[in-house]
This record gives sequence, C-alpha cells and structure tokens, in this order.
Amino acid sequence: MSPKAIILVVDDEETIRFSIKEFLVGQSYEVIVAETCEQALEKINEFMPDLVLLDLKLPNMGGIELLEKVKAKEPNALMIVMTGYGSVDSAVEAMKIGAYDYLEKPFKTEYLKLVIEKALSTQALRREVLELRAQQWTFADEPGGVIIGNSQQMKEVYSLIRQVAKSPSTTVLIQGESGTGKELVARAIHHLSSRKNCRFVDINCAALTESLLEAELFGYEKGSFTGATTTGKLGLFEVADKGTIFLDEIGEMGITLQAKLLRILQERQFKKVGGINDIKIDVRVIASTNRNLEEEVESGNFRKDLYYRLKVLPIYVPPLRERKDDIMLLVKHFVHKYNTEFNKNIYHIPPETERLFLEYQWPGNIRELKNVIERAVLISNNGTLRPELSVTIDSRKKVTINDNGMNDTHDGGGSSEALNVRSLASIEKQHIQRVLNETSWRRTEAAKILGINRTTLYNKIKEYGLCPS
Repeated sequence: MSPKAIILVVDDEETIRFSIKEFLVGQSYEVIVAETCEQALEKINEFMPDLVLLDLKLPNMGGIELLEKVKAKEPNALMIVMTGYGSVDSAVEAMKIGAYDYLEKPFKTEYLKLVIEKALSTQALRREVLELRAQQWTFADEPGGVIIGNSQQMKEVYSLIRQVAKSPSTTVLIQGESGTGKELVARAIHHLSSRKNCRFVDINCAALTESLLEAELFGYEKGSFTGATTTGKLGLFEVADKGTIFLDEIGEMGITLQAKLLRILQERQFKKVGGINDIKIDVRVIASTNRNLEEEVESGNFRKDLYYRLKVLPIYVPPLRERKDDIMLLVKHFVHKYNTEFNKNIYHIPPETERLFLEYQWPGNIRELKNVIERAVLISNNGTLRPELSVTIDSRKKVTINDNGMNDTHDGGGSSEALNVRSLASIEKQHIQRVLNETSWRRTEAAKILGINRTTLYNKIKEYGLCPS
C-alpha cells in the first residue's frame, strides 16, 4: 500500500467531505474532494485516484449511476460506497455492480482506516496480478498453460519452443537441472504444434525398473512374461500415436531399452513385449534429462547414436540462479496462488525478504521456490511475507530460526562447526502443533487462527503425525 495513495471523496455534505479529508490527510493519503457526480467524473479523469469513497445519495446523477459509468470505463476501479442508515439495500446493489465495500453512516474513523487499508492492499494485489499476466508466456488455454519468466534467458527458450513446434516430427532433447520446468517446456511444444489435438503422454524413466518401463512403453502380449495373464496391454507409444510422448529423465534408461528406442526413432515402428508383428506409429518424441549425456556417452552409460538422434534440436532450461530477473516474478505468482488456496492476504514482501530470495542459490530451482512460498504463506498470520519463513540455508549463508521466531544470518565461509538449522517443514510443524495445543485441539478454532480451512489442517496433522501433547 502506497503512503501517498490518492483518494477521491464524493459527498454533497461539506462537513463530511472536510472531516474525512482531514482524517485521511493525517493518515498520509493524498485526498481530493467532489460535491457532485459531475465533478467526480472530472476529478477521476484528471487525477486517476487509487480509491473512490462515494456517497450514494447525491443530487442530479446518483451514486449508483456514477458507479456504473466508472466501472464501464475502468472495471478495476476501486470504489467504496457510503450510505445512510436504512439504505443497506442500495449498498448491496452497489456491490453487485462492482463496489469493493460499503460504509454505513455514521462510522468511526478507525473503522474507515481499516476498510481503506484492506481495499488498497487488495488493489495492489490486483495490479500485481495484471503485471504478472503481462509477463507470463501463455501456450495453452487451460490451467498450467503458462510459463512464468521474462528474463532474456527465458525469451530465448520461448523462441526455441516456437521454432521446434513448427516441425511436428522433430525429436527434442530438453536439458536442465531438476525443478527447472522441463516438462512444462515439453507441454508447450506439444500445445503449439499441429499435434495439439492428440494425446500428450509422459512417463518418468527413473521411476520404473527396466522391465516395467519396457512394458509401459511398448505394451505386451498375453503370456509374454509372468503376470501377463490378461489379454495384453497397449504401450504408451501406441497411446500417443499422432501425438507426443515425453520421456522424462531419459538418462536413467538402461542400454538395452535405449537400443529399442533408437529403432523407434529411426523406423517409426516397434514390437510389443512378446509380440512378433511390427506396429507402425506416428509420434513425436521429446526427452529430458538433468544429466550431462555427453559424459554418460563417454562413460558407456548412454548410446552415442541415440544421443545424437535425440539431440536434433536441444533446449537448455536455465537454473533459477542464472535467471535472477525472474525470481521475484515467480515469488509473486506463487504468493497469489497460495493466497487464494489458503484464503490468505499476503500483500507485503519486505526488502530483507526480497534480498534473501535474490541471494539464495535455489539448488532445487522453481520446485524448491514453490514449496518455500507455500509454507511461508501458510505459516504467516499477517499480510507480510517474513524473511525467517522464506529461505533457510545456502552455500554462502546459514539462516537459523531462534526461539523468538527471528533469523540469525552467519557467513558460511571459514566455519567448521555445523549449524543447527531448522527446516521450513519443521517450523510449520511446530507452529501448527503450538496452535493446536493452545486451542486444546479444537480444530475449527485452530484452523481459523492459522488462516487455513479444516481440510488443509487435517492433511497437515496427518502429514506431520501430530497428536495432543
């Protein structure tokens, strides 16, 4: 909330205009006044106020009509209506049109202050959301169809995605550290290509043994191995026909399976496990890895011919520490996401918190940042994202959490003594346990204090194994 926010007060009673202006000026706001709706429109066009306090009972043009005119021109205009006793119905009508809130006269100045502060903080969030949207790269009209990042490095990635999407059969190798968003890049390529109306099938090659991975990819015939007693199964390559298959962490695939994958890339056909007939397919293969495949080739862990067959058009997704211009953009994106999810209103990120975010090396990249913000928003009991709830430790600074909830920062160099560092999960667990104990385990009351719903609280109790103490 800016201390110099401009507020327009529209009321035909001079005493009310003067008293409200005098109070708000004392609160460090810039205040302009208008007696009629016509004057108010002129002031709005001239000053672009951050907030309008509007009396509904005005001569000539009424407050409702003015509200409609302003909202038609600027849907995001922030307006609070003021109404006399017994006119609440009009205030409700105003809120349906788009008023943020209403004040029933007479009201106390302290209440006016609270309503204005809340309204302006909400407006600040709205503006940040608009700024975020302007800096998102959208590739699909569906949830998750955006990539957050406006740095030069990410603009180069976007350019490569557009280029490769134009060639629907080109094999793509996406390289980058864990947590950088390689799968999101793969989905963007698919959605921007001519294959977008067909299936996008993904599988993590590191999550299965080689035999299970082979059965998942190629399918199997009945009786082809122990346990294959059904009528057989389609493989993911068949499922993805005419679409895209994404092989995540392909560096974990065994040499034998690599040979079968090479045949698919070269001949566009394969045999099921236990099968004798060739199955022809039309599928784009996108692979990703967090390993250095050139080193894997030299060590004999990855086939050289497959590596070069995959690396037709390589895309490197940079780690977060190489795109620091995007860090605060991502922080605000996740704050807005978890504000909505946890029904919170975090609107202030102090300079010291921002400094920690920018200095931290983020070894877990965007995945780590997302988890950090989720915990920080969940734990916070006010509108501020506190630094001690954000970054815990990196290779240069050690951040420990004191019993009073404040953080101590120590230089990492030259100290051989290990520091006792509590993880964010530990902080969250202790905080929830303390609130539960203070409320004698009345979960509804505890959830209200924590600012989360009962379902989230129950999930956290289960996750951390909490119990009455």
